Amino acid sequence: MAKVVLVTGVSRYLGGLYARRLSAEPGIERILGVDVIPPRHSVGRAEFVRADIRNPMIGRIMNQAAVDTVVHMNVIATPKDTGGRVTQKEINVIGTMQLLAACQKSSTVQRLVVKSSSAIYGSSARDPAMFAEDMNAKSTPRTGFGKDSIEVEGYVRGFSRRRPDVEITMLRLANVIGPQIQTAVTDYFSLPVIPVPLGFDARLQFLHEEDAIAAMVTATTGPSAGIVNVAGDGFVTLLQCLAIVRRPVLPVPMMTAGVIGNLVKRSGLADFSPDQVAFLAFGRGLDTTRMRKVLSFEPQYTTRQTFESFAGSLHSVVPGVDDVSDAVTGAVSGAAGSGAAALARVFERLYP
Repeated sequence: MAKVVLVTGVSRYLGGLYARRLSAEPGIERILGVDVIPPRHSVGRAEFVRADIRNPMIGRIMNQAAVDTVVHMNVIATPKDTGGRVTQKEINVIGTMQLLAACQKSSTVQRLVVKSSSAIYGSSARDPAMFAEDMNAKSTPRTGFGKDSIEVEGYVRGFSRRRPDVEITMLRLANVIGPQIQTAVTDYFSLPVIPVPLGFDARLQFLHEEDAIAAMVTATTGPSAGIVNVAGDGFVTLLQCLAIVRRPVLPVPMMTAGVIGNLVKRSGLADFSPDQVAFLAFGRGLDTTRMRKVLSFEPQYTTRQTFESFAGSLHSVVPGVDDVSDAVTGAVSGAAGSGAAALARVFERLYP
C-alpha cells in the first residue's frame, strides 16, 4: 500500500488534478509534488518541491522523504507547452532516465506508476481494429510525442529488469480530453475551421480527464497491473466529431497535409504534426480487457460521452462562420487545379 508518494509534473493540469484526488485517499500519509515551476492550481495536501527531474537532486528528495511510490505524470504530449520540441524531448526522455536512475538507487521505492500513451501504437492503414498490450505498432512513430513514449517505456522496461523487486504499472491512456484540459486534440477540434484528411473517416477513442485521473489513482493504490490500455468504451468517427462540434470543415488532401500543418502550427492555434494527421486519417483502437480484469477499472464516460463533454465547453457560435464557409468552399473547389499552394493561400487568410 502506498504511503509516501512522489508525483512528477504536479504543476501541469493532469498532475495537479491527480495530486488533489490522491489527497482524498486516507491511506496516503504524505504526497510530494515535484516540478520546475510552482503550480498555479491547488494540489490538495501535496507538498510542492521545486526540482527538475533532469537533475540528480531528485534522488536526494526521494531518500530524505523515504518515498515508497513514484508516480511519473511528467511525460509531455505537446511541444508548445514546453517552449519547443527540444525541451519537450529533454523532459520526456532525459527526465525519465534521471528519475529511473534515482529510483534504482533508492532503498525505499517499492512501486512505480507511469502515465504512458496509446501514441506508442502509431496510426497506419495496416493497424488491427484493436491494439492489445502485447502488440507492436505496425508503423512505429519516428518523431514527436509517440517516439518519446516508446523511449520512455523502453527505459521503464530496462529499470524493471534491474529492479525486479519494484512493482510497475504503466497506463497507456487514449487521447485525454474533457471540458478543462487543453491538448493537441482539443486545440484541433477548437479551431474555427477544421482541416481534415480528404477521403478518410477514422474511428477514434477518447478518455475523459476525470477517468484518466481515476485510473492513475487506482494504479497507485491498487495491486500492480503491468502495462494496461485505458480508454472509454466505444468509438466515434472523425466526421461524427465534426458534426458534434459544428465547425466548418476544410478537406485537405493527404499530400498537402504537411503544408497545412505547418501553417496551423505557425498560427499557434493547434498542433497539426504528421503523427496527428495520421491519427486523424487512420484512427486507433485499444483493447481494454486488461483495464477491467487486471486494473479493475471501469471508466465513467464512454468515448462519445467524453467527446460531447468536451464539445459542450466550446463556444457554440463561431464568429464569421458564413464568411469562413465561403472561403472553405472556394478552397476545396480550387484545390484540384492549383494544389497545395491554393490551399495554403486560403488557409493563411483564415489564420492570419
